[in-house]
Amino acid sequence: MRCLLAGLSLSSLSLFLSLSLSLRPPGFILFRTSYDTMTLCFSGPWGRCMGSECGQGGSQSRAVWCAHSEGWTTLHTNCDQAERPDSQQSCFRVCDWHRDLYDWQLGAWNQCVPVSMRSPGAVQRPAVCTRGEEGIQTREVGCVQKADGVPAEDAAICEYFEPKPRLEQACLIPCPRDCVVSEFTPWTSCSKTCGTGLQNRIRYVLAPPLFGGSACPNLTEFQTCQPSPCEGPESLYSLKVGPWGPCSAAVPRQHRLSKEERQTAKEGLKDPETRELIKKKRNRNRQNRQGGKFWDLQVGYQTREVTCVHRSGKTEALSLCSQESLPVTYQACVLTKDCEVTEWAEWSPCSKGCYELNGRMGERTRMRQVSQFPVGGGTECPELEEREPCTAQGEGVPPCITYSWKTTEWTECRVDMLLSQQDRRRGNQTGLCGGGVQSREAYCVQATSAEHASNLSALKSKEASRPVDNELCLSPAPNTTQLCHIPCPVECDLSSWSAWGPCTFENCLDTASKKGFKLRKRRIINEPTGGTGSCPHLVEAIPCDEPSCYDWLLLKLEECTPDNDRDCGAGTQIPQVQCVNSEGEHVDRQLCRDAILPMPVVCEVPCPKDCVLSPWTPWSLCSHTCSGKNTEGRQTRARSVLAYNAGEGGLLCPNSSALQEMRSCNEHPCTVYHWQTGPWGQCIEDTSVPLANSTGARVAVGDSSCSVGMQTRKVICVRVNVGQVPPKKCPESIRPETVRPCLLPCKRDCIVTPYSDWSACPVTCGNTKRKQNRKRIIIQLPANGGQDCPDVLTQERDCEAGSVCLGYRWKTHKWRRCQLVPWSVRQDSLGAVETCGPGLQARAVSCRKQDGQADIGACLKFASSMPPLTQPCQLPCQDDCQLTAWSKFSSCTQDCVGVKTRKRVLVGKSKKRDQCKNSQVYPLSETQYCPCNKYNAQPVGNWSDCILPEGGRVEGQLGMKVQGDIKECGQGYRYQATVCYDQDDRLVETSRCNSHGYIEEACIIPCPSDCKLSEWSNWSRCSKSCGSGVKVRSKWLREKPYNGGRPCPKLDHVNQVGVYEVVPCLSDCGQYVWVAEPWSVWKVSNVDLKENCGEGVQTRKVRCMQNTIDGPSDPVEDYLCDPEEMPLGARNSQLPCPDDCVLSDWGAWSHCSRPCNKNSTRERTAYPIRQPGEGRLCPNTTEKEPCSLNSNCYHYSYNITDWSTCQLSERAVCGSGIKTRMLDCVRSDAKSVDLRFCEELRLDRKWQMKASCVVECPVNCQLSEWSPWSECTHTCGLAGKLWRSRTVLQVPQGDGRPCSPQMEQWKPCPVKPCYRWRYSPWSECTSEGARCGEGLRFRNVSCFVSDGSGRGEGCLVDDELCGDLEPSVDGDKPITLEEACTVPCPGDCYLTEWTAWSLCQLSCVSGDDLGFGSVQVRSRAVLAQEPENLLQCPEQDWEARPCTEGQCYSYRWMTGPWRSSSRPVWCQRSDGLNVTGGCPMTAQPVADRSCDPACNKPRSYCTEVRVCGCEEGYTEVMTSDGLLDQCTVIPVLEIPTAGDNRADVKTIRAVSPTQSSNSLPGHVGRTWFLQPLGPDGKLKTWVYGVAPGAFVLLVFVVSMTYLACKKPKKPQRRQMHNNRLKPLTLAYDGDADM
Repeated sequence: MRCLLAGLSLSSLSLFLSLSLSLRPPGFILFRTSYDTMTLCFSGPWGRCMGSECGQGGSQSRAVWCAHSEGWTTLHTNCDQAERPDSQQSCFRVCDWHRDLYDWQLGAWNQCVPVSMRSPGAVQRPAVCTRGEEGIQTREVGCVQKADGVPAEDAAICEYFEPKPRLEQACLIPCPRDCVVSEFTPWTSCSKTCGTGLQNRIRYVLAPPLFGGSACPNLTEFQTCQPSPCEGPESLYSLKVGPWGPCSAAVPRQHRLSKEERQTAKEGLKDPETRELIKKKRNRNRQNRQGGKFWDLQVGYQTREVTCVHRSGKTEALSLCSQESLPVTYQACVLTKDCEVTEWAEWSPCSKGCYELNGRMGERTRMRQVSQFPVGGGTECPELEEREPCTAQGEGVPPCITYSWKTTEWTECRVDMLLSQQDRRRGNQTGLCGGGVQSREAYCVQATSAEHASNLSALKSKEASRPVDNELCLSPAPNTTQLCHIPCPVECDLSSWSAWGPCTFENCLDTASKKGFKLRKRRIINEPTGGTGSCPHLVEAIPCDEPSCYDWLLLKLEECTPDNDRDCGAGTQIPQVQCVNSEGEHVDRQLCRDAILPMPVVCEVPCPKDCVLSPWTPWSLCSHTCSGKNTEGRQTRARSVLAYNAGEGGLLCPNSSALQEMRSCNEHPCTVYHWQTGPWGQCIEDTSVPLANSTGARVAVGDSSCSVGMQTRKVICVRVNVGQVPPKKCPESIRPETVRPCLLPCKRDCIVTPYSDWSACPVTCGNTKRKQNRKRIIIQLPANGGQDCPDVLTQERDCEAGSVCLGYRWKTHKWRRCQLVPWSVRQDSLGAVETCGPGLQARAVSCRKQDGQADIGACLKFASSMPPLTQPCQLPCQDDCQLTAWSKFSSCTQDCVGVKTRKRVLVGKSKKRDQCKNSQVYPLSETQYCPCNKYNAQPVGNWSDCILPEGGRVEGQLGMKVQGDIKECGQGYRYQATVCYDQDDRLVETSRCNSHGYIEEACIIPCPSDCKLSEWSNWSRCSKSCGSGVKVRSKWLREKPYNGGRPCPKLDHVNQVGVYEVVPCLSDCGQYVWVAEPWSVWKVSNVDLKENCGEGVQTRKVRCMQNTIDGPSDPVEDYLCDPEEMPLGARNSQLPCPDDCVLSDWGAWSHCSRPCNKNSTRERTAYPIRQPGEGRLCPNTTEKEPCSLNSNCYHYSYNITDWSTCQLSERAVCGSGIKTRMLDCVRSDAKSVDLRFCEELRLDRKWQMKASCVVECPVNCQLSEWSPWSECTHTCGLAGKLWRSRTVLQVPQGDGRPCSPQMEQWKPCPVKPCYRWRYSPWSECTSEGARCGEGLRFRNVSCFVSDGSGRGEGCLVDDELCGDLEPSVDGDKPITLEEACTVPCPGDCYLTEWTAWSLCQLSCVSGDDLGFGSVQVRSRAVLAQEPENLLQCPEQDWEARPCTEGQCYSYRWMTGPWRSSSRPVWCQRSDGLNVTGGCPMTAQPVADRSCDPACNKPRSYCTEVRVCGCEEGYTEVMTSDGLLDQCTVIPVLEIPTAGDNRADVKTIRAVSPTQSSNSLPGHVGRTWFLQPLGPDGKLKTWVYGVAPGAFVLLVFVVSMTYLACKKPKKPQRRQMHNNRLKPLTLAYDGDADM
């Protein structure tokens, strides 16, 4: 309220006050002033509790003010000061340490209350409940002191630390569940054989009423019965025995002492020493008898009452019950003693004596002993042992030993494990590289405080921890396999040979030797693995004469200058030269002073009438690289006639032979030499280096220093195609080195762990020899000559002598004498004798183990159930015959032969009594024929998995599971269990059938076959002849995988190609060039014979040739050259006449300026070779044309190709590779051209041409070894199986072989019979000597054998076969063979025994569990015998209990067929059980119906709409007022089916309409009855639909009849001729409608 007021404005506050004058909430005070105005005193919320000390000493304050009723604040004096609220109060100041003293106390949730009951205006509850009703439940929450639960001074103390828990929560009130009961049992027989009795029938409770459901109905129904009238008077009285009373002490203690005194008096005749011996013996015996340490057994007696009762239930005089003898009313018993135990002993030390952060806690126990065991039905003993978790405490508690994983070093990387089957079969597996797999072994060690940071430090220190059991390491084990990479060797990639150089001195600084060589070289493009030493030779040499280090290089010849300053005629050409060294480099001209300077060349400048020749072509390539006996190098050059001479005045043209020249070349002999190197030898220590120097050259690697050694290799001089020659034949200056320094590899010794501790010996009893073993693990393999690993890694030894079996067993002592009921109690009984009769005897029981006495508690814990301490006994009277118990039957020596016997003998005085010697009454032996056992074996169960023989796995070193070495396929064996039965179909041991329990059969586990592909195809030709293209190779699918083999890569399903490899390729645009021969002689077409000039044709040969570094060499196919670049093979031109100007051929076009522009031009020039005669001019020597884009002017740009597929080495399967791409120069017309066009423009090249890539490795699945076979899943029976399993060590990766789906295998156990003790049914309850009352019922326990399937009860066998079993039935150790019961007296009304617990049932809606748990129930019904005593019957009873693993059941109404005006309606549970209750009453179907008037016509019945209708096959004939008049037979329309040969449709009369159609002979079709009238007498709907159709059909028939009868017109012939009918082709498809 205060918060609300504080939030109101002044205007609204007055309104609020006017409406709330009657309310006086805390926080303000209402009063009147002297001016009759109303004021209110307001107080704010209490502030925080403040104070200097924690607890009650705090104080808190709040604001208080006075306000007018209209809302404005006024002076304090206007309010009554006497009623002013306090502005300060004491409080509890909370401190942090109060958290340990106070806490919220949560009460239990109250009952769930429907929301509709809490809120008056809520929605009404639905009439039909489907799922439940929403509700609210509350609880009490208080702040209390933790120590004693006393409420705290203020709830704010707990709120300071934790918010107050909620007081309300939503809940669900489930729908009421009515009680569900079963159907009634059949009526019992009549309770009387004559007269009027009762019959009962009962039912039992299946589900209790829940959540306010209807209570259970009566479980019993009664009806009277009269079998026959009684001939005499009915028996009205019955002798009834009552229950046994409490056990009373037999003889008071003083009586027993007086008896001992009398005994002592008798013994007084003996001497004192004899009496002392007797006393000691008696004391020893007393320790072991019933009055011993743990059992204070006292035999007493108990009595019961015998009464005579009337059938009405009243007790009458005993004399009214006529009976010869009364039942015994006394019996011996053991006095009841409750269990007594000692106080608890001290707690044992904690089982965990160390400290471990966040570790598992230890456990400590305490015990107490039994000082008095319960006897005579006393209270059972409580728990004798108590356990609780604990942790070790104290300053000196050591930290717990922890365990961690360590690993061995990784094995060498192996690629062969990734090979497919196909690759393995291809042979050579050496030199593999690329991606591989390596493994290591993980082992568990004890971790210490000085644990190394990593395995590497452990390896450095060469110390390893001792392996322990891997189960001690709780963390996940590290990976034991990983992918690795072996670098692939890089081949030496060399350039082409250069041209032969000039003849030069070997050493230009020493020219005295006069020895010269011509050299050619090549260079390394790609460095190989292992350095340049693995490359072939890079220089070749040819000996030559007249070497020189420097020579003149002819650059060009100047223009021909005529002699004597003439204009034409003979002249000279001055050569332009440059001094170069042997490498072709320009040097100072002075160095060539000794070289011969080229001389001027004689030339000719044609005069106007002279013959004009073209310049010489360049010299062709030399025809041979060297000269020998049969080979000689030649070069040629040619020239052609440009213009013929004019008559007499000019120089004549030479003949054709003078137009060509030839010269020798490469005159050096074909003797090529080079230096050849061998491989580098092993690195050896260089002993020539002093120790001081060698230590300085040591390199620290790891913990050991590795010294520098020396390597040598052989270098020889080799003549090509001949072999080794003396070294002087090769240039010494280029001789490779023969010695180089190297790093000596460090020695690595083998490192193994210490041996693990010996494995524990199995804790078993007996002399079975067991083994124990220990192992050590290699964590580092030796290398480089280090110490080898030991051969023995595991040791085994016999276990020491078997441990002493601590089997505890009960030892029973001698039965004491039989104690009778005191004579004072028995003496009034008829026929009782003081010294004989029934009694009770006791014995002592002790606990023993193999080596002697044991504590009694050990047997209670570990031994079988305790033997009985007492048993009934019989003291024989004088005339009784005493015999020993029967012995066991003697054994049969052979089946079907002989007999087996058992015997007993008379004892005591019975041997002399004649009546005891009567073998008919007291037989002393019994004989049985030996059983004639016949056994037959037969298989049982399914075949097991196919199991390979043991030892199919091969392991590599360091636990490496070698791929493919594991034998996972081939021939194995499968097993099927056999079972052995005797002639009575009883299960017996399989050894009886001479079988070891199995049928074994060979089987085959198919081996996996990997996907098989073809070899790589050849690389395709590069897709472009110029520039960058692609080339492809592929593998084809040869065989698909099966049986779990390695899968195929993704296939091209169209072409069935498995794998493509695409790589870019670069075709050198200059590798193929057009080579044109010189032009031929002019062939003049328009001949001026006089002048020999005019228009003519010249031709030449144009060939495509392969271009090399030395120039064009071999001709190739023309298609390899660019056809667009092909020179002309013929040309038309004007052959100059005498005195005409003769020009040279046109030179090359100049370059167009870029960017290409039509306004720019390019030109080419020619120069005059022969000046014109007088009066004649030379044509233009310059020719121009505009620059046009993509015609004669081009733009150029780089084009980058796509990445190739990842390229691996030929010896690699996967792993790191290289992908490449190419750079292409593309012209603006999209044509690829030589890269030099782009390079000349200096375009930007920013792309990376190579990149690393990875091909995923195909890692096959790796599985562990099979685990050992498990124990049999069943100790006996047919269903036992042995299982073993394996785990995935390496999941498959890439295209690796998948894991086998079989991760488990099983095989059958040998079949063993299941023996068990079983009770027989209880006998009828009998009260000995009386008709009713308290009695006993008995049952036996027998040995049964079964096959363990749970079907059937098994077969009865000899009890000896269950001799090894603990005496228990269905897990209940104490075997109970008798129990008290009640025999109802005639006229009694009583409850039945409890039924068995019902099935466990959940509270469900539509199959969904509501979460209220499950319940099961049992019940007791009432049984009555006399109609007059029904009012005295007890109430029926039922009880429920929670259970687990409940099931959801649903209920639905079921109905039967109508019979007259009724039908059966019942409720059925979802499991098919008919019940009462469970089905909603609102949905119950109608069970009764009736029609008015009644349906009494023949063949009529009352329909569901309560209107009379006719049975099937009859139709209703109604009266005019709508009532049924009669049921008449209707026609039957029979529709033939495919099996009926009749294709016609007939209407027949129903012979017997009530008979089913399939019972009529020949009626194979379905029968339809046309009933126009419904059961209510109205026309059916189909009649309205058929009526219009019938009318239309009638009109159609009339129309067709009219047209058929009408006289047709006479047709004209011409029309008939023109409209000739076409034949109609019909195709019959077998349809009956055709």
